Amino acid sequence: MSRPAALASIDLSNYDPEQSRLMDERCILVDENDNDIGAADKKTCHLMENINKGLLHRAFSVFVFRPSDGKLLLQQRASEKITFPDMWTNTCCSHPLADFEQEKITSRQHGVRVAASRKLDHELGIPQSQTPIDEFQYLTRIHYLAPSNGMWGEHEIDYILFMTADVTVTPNTNEIRDYKWVDKAELQAMFDDSSNSFTPWFKLIARDFLFGWWDDLLDRKGADGFVFAKSLVDVADGSTVIKMV
Repeated sequence: MSRPAALASIDLSNYDPEQSRLMDERCILVDENDNDIGAADKKTCHLMENINKGLLHRAFSVFVFRPSDGKLLLQQRASEKITFPDMWTNTCCSHPLADFEQEKITSRQHGVRVAASRKLDHELGIPQSQTPIDEFQYLTRIHYLAPSNGMWGEHEIDYILFMTADVTVTPNTNEIRDYKWVDKAELQAMFDDSSNSFTPWFKLIARDFLFGWWDDLLDRKGADGFVFAKSLVDVADGSTVIKMV
């Protein structure tokens, strides 16, 4: 199946031109078991009118930690973003695309790994040589739904990927307003500060999973004192989709 019939669309001419252009990219549509059922452009996938009809797509959330001290790289989404502008979130959150054959491959999460490396480069300017796809540690998938600002929202099966790497960050300012490395206490202080806003998927992942997995990451340091994402191979059951809607 291709784009479903009878779904709403919208004129994007009043939004940032580059962000509007990116809305033409095609997401991978899935059922609640994460089986591919077609494709539709990002604009179609992110309208609440369509989400309320059950439209669901595949996504990923990457968490990059610094090997030497276990700090997590956060980004603040740019004001130009159409959905969830100005919100703090994990290192990178985006979608594998039906536009690229490699990103449709589901075996060993190949497609989302390829997409993650591509988007870390696009959003944060991290060279793809620093994010080899085999270095992503897949943990699990969550199914969540979250409105953004009335018209827009997310309804995703979101693959959670950890990586430990020394990365060079050169932000794309059309994507990212700010970024910072934080330890657990610093992130908790950010959550406690009411002046900060966070993406809903990041809040869900932090509430139920992140801090426990972060403890495991720190507890499993190597003999050199560095943390290593691959040490988390056994901390989650990635075979099923965790429903959080």
